[in-house]
Amino acid sequence: MATVSLCMIVKNEEPVLERCLMCAKTFADEIIIVDTGSTDRTRQIGEKYGRVYDFVWTDDFSAARNESFSRASMDYCMWLDADDVVTEENQEKILELKRSLSLDTDVVMMKYAVSEDEKGKPLFSYFRERMVRNGRGFLWEGRVHEAIVPGGKVVYSDIVISHRKMTPGDKERNLRIYEKMLQEGQILKGRNLFYYGRELMAHERYQDAIRIMEAFLNEEGWVENQIEACLNLAICFGALGQEEDRVKALFRSFLYDAPRGEACFEIGQYFQRQEKWRQAVFWYETALRAKPQAESGGFVRSDYYGYLPEMNLCVCYDRMGERERAYEYHLKAKERRPEAKEVKWNEEYFRKLRL
Repeated sequence: MATVSLCMIVKNEEPVLERCLMCAKTFADEIIIVDTGSTDRTRQIGEKYGRVYDFVWTDDFSAARNESFSRASMDYCMWLDADDVVTEENQEKILELKRSLSLDTDVVMMKYAVSEDEKGKPLFSYFRERMVRNGRGFLWEGRVHEAIVPGGKVVYSDIVISHRKMTPGDKERNLRIYEKMLQEGQILKGRNLFYYGRELMAHERYQDAIRIMEAFLNEEGWVENQIEACLNLAICFGALGQEEDRVKALFRSFLYDAPRGEACFEIGQYFQRQEKWRQAVFWYETALRAKPQAESGGFVRSDYYGYLPEMNLCVCYDRMGERERAYEYHLKAKERRPEAKEVKWNEEYFRKLRL
């Protein structure tokens, strides 16, 4: 059976750390916690479950994570954030993985669900390099939005790690680190440039975000980040009221790979706002036919491939007077999200029409 070192970096995680460690103790053979300067009860909580080491914070997430990995003694290093949760079902899947995993496996990818519906189904997720073989030279890279470049034998599992934040955290931290890097004379490229643009967008600095995303798209990059950069450009242009540029950015995403449901849905929204119902229908139905590219590692927003286009197809067909077709899409959306308030509104609407 493969053995696993859980390696974590923490700071002031008292509200969530025990919740995470209660999950992890079922599958981790050792728990290593690197504390970067907590002033609450984080250390005391961590010491109940594993070994806690101090590490001076240097605005570098990779340095802290590499320190945690350097302390590991088991076959594999696995990471979690303090506000992550592993459900009982997924704890069992990790135990089964440990029993069945071939030790020539270098990297195990697991889905990271950063948003879920009321039933715990992932709404926004992507695969992350969750476990790596110890002693194979894998290192974290990037001072912020850090990652390990997968290599060797990579296995994709159906295990889901849920990111369930309880507090907002430091919203300025990541942008502050990027701007410190620029002040130090570093030239941002690739992944750093992409995530810097996203941080600018999150801070509603849309013109700056557009400039950075355009710079990213003008260099060679990972296709999934290129597609996401186009979607982010569309958000920025939309926030600035530049609708034509917004829809052009969405179409631009098609240059990199097959159309994604996210882009098709947003193009449908563009036509729906203009009451061009037939064009909107075409793009919503295209979104339904699109296939999420989960194993590519890109972001997947599952509602854009089902619930959202179905809800809007209901509206479009209703506006075109095709009530039976509208009702069919209402039923499809209802099957997915029966408790959604929009579904209940539509249910009452069709009840009054006696369909």
